[in-house]
Amino acid sequence: MVLRLTDAHSAKPGTIILVNNEPFQVNSNDISKTGKHGASKCRIEAIGVFNGKKKIIAVPGAERFDVPNVSKRRAQVLSVGENTVSVMDLESYETIDIPYMEELKGQIMPEKQIEYWDVEGKKVIMKVF
Repeated sequence: MVLRLTDAHSAKPGTIILVNNEPFQVNSNDISKTGKHGASKCRIEAIGVFNGKKKIIAVPGAERFDVPNVSKRRAQVLSVGENTVSVMDLESYETIDIPYMEELKGQIMPEKQIEYWDVEGKKVIMKVF
């Protein structure tokens, strides 16, 4: 479920946009001025929420992007598997299995708290406390 639409001009750093149905967090947005032959252009530098890869998008300033509904939640780690972590949501007390990235492997341990994001039904661990 898409929350709203935003123009390329309005994509500020920190905004999460959908590009080819994948969520990306905007790092920077360079807007060129309008010329005598057309509209302004935007060069958006973004990082993938799930894969962490950098993407550079060059689009007209009037291009519209979907802004997904992002739910930021806290959970407690119950157990750590080879590729997934079993966590308990601290608000609803439900148990969820979430895949994690290799960078977080040494930080995630049972009894620790994490912050995870739910973006359009897909979950990703963002922080370990």
